[in-house]
Amino acid sequence: MATSTEPIQMVDLTTQYERLREDIDRRIQAVIESAAFIKGPDVTELEQDLEAILKAHVVTVANGTDALQVALMALGIGAGDEVITPSFTFVATAEAASLLGAVPVFADIDPDTFTMDPASLEALITSRTRAIVPVHLFGQCADMDAIMEIANRYAIPVVEDTAQAIGSTWKGQAAGTRGAFGTLSFFPSKNLGCYGDGGAVISRSDELAERARLIANHGSRKKYHNEVVGINSRLDTIQAAVLQAKLPHLADFTRRRREAADRYDAHFAGIPGITTPHKSPHSRHVFHQYTLRIGRHRDLMYDALTAAGIPSAIYYPVPLHKLPIYASNPDAHVRAPLPETERAALEVLSLPMHTELTEEQQARVAHVILSA
Repeated sequence: MATSTEPIQMVDLTTQYERLREDIDRRIQAVIESAAFIKGPDVTELEQDLEAILKAHVVTVANGTDALQVALMALGIGAGDEVITPSFTFVATAEAASLLGAVPVFADIDPDTFTMDPASLEALITSRTRAIVPVHLFGQCADMDAIMEIANRYAIPVVEDTAQAIGSTWKGQAAGTRGAFGTLSFFPSKNLGCYGDGGAVISRSDELAERARLIANHGSRKKYHNEVVGINSRLDTIQAAVLQAKLPHLADFTRRRREAADRYDAHFAGIPGITTPHKSPHSRHVFHQYTLRIGRHRDLMYDALTAAGIPSAIYYPVPLHKLPIYASNPDAHVRAPLPETERAALEVLSLPMHTELTEEQQARVAHVILSA
């Protein structure tokens, strides 16, 4: 085992910054000197560069939660409408629907990928269902063939929550580009992260992309001529500049994460009680998180890592349907048992995963887990 005592970070943004410092500093300084802090040229250039990668329209917004809300608003989601989404995700996925007066209805997950179970989805559809929001969790796509087949059969639009999966693909097509909308988060810890909050809405539809852009700008194309009720959600130019410095490295970021995942896999291969992340043959996993299943020993492993000074995280310890905001009215949100969601919440443990992770650091993490 490696004996170095170098601290291990859950996400090491400092070392990544040191690698990219020259370009990041230059771009930030240019924004400051231009004083184009809102809607500066870096924002337009970022949208255009992302469009070339994703082969879809990109509308940048202030954060990933706003991206979800803007997408739902553009689809006309409102009071009393039902939006089906997994319970095993971050609260923002459901919160965006709740903010519009809609009702999140929670689907169960596939036990291998932690993403929406299509069979669970179809059983929840009613005459009030107005949107389906699968989550590409931990960096891997949900089963978009099955989800889109169901959605198309019932004529229900899909909004793909791609906050954790930029760079992932489903059968070669970029995550977030199969449904009516996709949404991105540029939170600092994401695979492509800025130095504050940021997000984007994705759509292959000219009409839907234009409507999202309208809504994100106070419902206005021309200043003081507001056409619809919108919100104020803009990506700051400085954040766009940071993302522009990082975007050329996205493929390398993904390679580094996938290689780190392979090293973890090798450490834990064949160990009873430990299940390494499933890699769908159709989805390119980009490992926003490296998440193990450790069954009834999960909390023991978490405590052992903490005692050794190694961070880990439980994403997510409380399923959405058990949070106070939704558990207070379970009949509205839970239409069927969610056994895989509840089991995952008790078994998952995410290990340090980032672009700067070294073999030595991973060996230390593995040693603690295997010793425990």
